[in-house]
Amino acid sequence: MKAIGYRVAGPISNKDALEDIELPVVAPTGRDILVAVRAISVNPVDTKIRRGVSPNAGEYRVLGWDAAGVVEAVGPEASLFKPGDEVFYAGSLERPGSNSELQLVDERIVGRKPRSLGFAEAAALPLTAITAWEAIFDRLDVARPTREGGDKILVIGGAGGVGSIAIQMLRQLTNLTIVATASRAETQAWVKEMGAHQVADHRMPLHAEIKRLGLGAPGFVFSTTETDKHFDSITELMAPQGRLCLIDDPPPLDIMKLKRKSLSLHWELMFTRPLYCTTDIEEQHRLLNAVSEMVDEGRIRSTMTAHYGYINAANLMSAHTLIESGSARGKVVLEGF
Repeated sequence: MKAIGYRVAGPISNKDALEDIELPVVAPTGRDILVAVRAISVNPVDTKIRRGVSPNAGEYRVLGWDAAGVVEAVGPEASLFKPGDEVFYAGSLERPGSNSELQLVDERIVGRKPRSLGFAEAAALPLTAITAWEAIFDRLDVARPTREGGDKILVIGGAGGVGSIAIQMLRQLTNLTIVATASRAETQAWVKEMGAHQVADHRMPLHAEIKRLGLGAPGFVFSTTETDKHFDSITELMAPQGRLCLIDDPPPLDIMKLKRKSLSLHWELMFTRPLYCTTDIEEQHRLLNAVSEMVDEGRIRSTMTAHYGYINAANLMSAHTLIESGSARGKVVLEGF
């Protein structure tokens, strides 16, 4: 089968940063399903691993943690899907990724593809939807209001892939006042289109921006990017006993700054359940199905903003370059081989 992989970690400027390769097809066992990949999207995790993690000598690493496709075959213990079903999913960090014609994935982290979307639009959703859902409802636990500021949330990096879907979920599933950060005219318009009530400019000190908006201190902050840059402002602007969730990889933070206000810090990594095969791993199947239903009901939409053509090394390298530039809005997708 066709796939795209790399042999040595390094910058995207290397001519062999990603290569078109051929790999054998492996039959599904246990609760795995074999999916014929129709479309993928690219996330920051792809670029981080490509830059910093080399495979074993003589081997290729296949990236990709967002896919939509059709079930080709199922393992003997699989019960959630059958051949011919259209699905979408994000996969697991420790297994070969979705940048290949066929992929094995545990059915418990796979959802039914929204019927109202094409494969490309659907591929833009899984990783960011799981991340946003788990951050909002499992980590921040927004259904349990904080003592002060419990009716407001600040989403830092609102125009990115995770921020874009998080804003939609918050608008549809909560009564929180949503403040999202964005700096350019087009990204500010985008976060408002996603459902943000107010926009703060993250080029400015965020505590000053929140004060300017006159909404009061938020009890929840969801930081998707540059947490270290904004950390002092976050601790200043948050309401006492508030909750902060982050998903990026900042350098060490001085968490003693959280103590005075009794602020709590939460990490979200959507790969935790598949990495540790947690007892609640099937929650990702259920939440993806809930997202699919919301899409088909017209309550949330795909965050696809750019289509980079066929799934091959050259087009993936262009997509990685855009992601690394930090200027991407929504999600970048590729479709077909």
